[in-house]
Amino acid sequence: MPRALNTRRVWIFDLDNTLYPPQARLCDQIEVRMTDYVMTALDVPRAEADRLRKHYWDLYGTTLAGLMAEHDLDPVPYLVDVHDIDMAPLSPDPDLRAAIAALPGRKLVYTNGSAPYAERVLAARGLSGLFESIYGIEHAAYHPKPAREAFETVFARARIAPEQAVMFEDDPRNLAVPHRLGLGTVHVAPEHEATEADHIHYHTDDLTGFLLQIRD
Repeated sequence: MPRALNTRRVWIFDLDNTLYPPQARLCDQIEVRMTDYVMTALDVPRAEADRLRKHYWDLYGTTLAGLMAEHDLDPVPYLVDVHDIDMAPLSPDPDLRAAIAALPGRKLVYTNGSAPYAERVLAARGLSGLFESIYGIEHAAYHPKPAREAFETVFARARIAPEQAVMFEDDPRNLAVPHRLGLGTVHVAPEHEATEADHIHYHTDDLTGFLLQIRD
């Protein structure tokens, strides 16, 4: 039961499709902008740009990581451009805010997006000022989750003791390294994975309700 986590004191939340419902479909907007950026940067047709976007995400963890590795792309203008999206699909969630605020200890956000983008999302969700720190991919030297180097870089910056921490993520592959490092892991998604995975300790389709159970 989630109450087994109530001795932990560091709570690390992914951003996209974790701190807002996937029905908001922000990632659809980002993917369109990614494809547009790849088209321009690599001078390829849209179909090829879309294929590369998906291929690099599968292979490297993020499209950006593939573009950097294979095309020496400058990440800074890319991150500004692809995250210039409409936040209208998001709305404040006071119940989620209260549930996170009630957790004992430190609360952080760690995303494969950029920190400025994360701040905009948090503002739209009514979650600004709730987290001690917000870490974007730039704080991981542009190494993306699920790479071990990405987690180790951010956890070292944040001075996190893994055995005291819990990671909340919508992408199950991003929970494998936290599990190996000793964090508690929570998969936040509408459905369980088709097969059980040892690195997923808990699953929830209701983050607010799950957090409330930790304290009950």
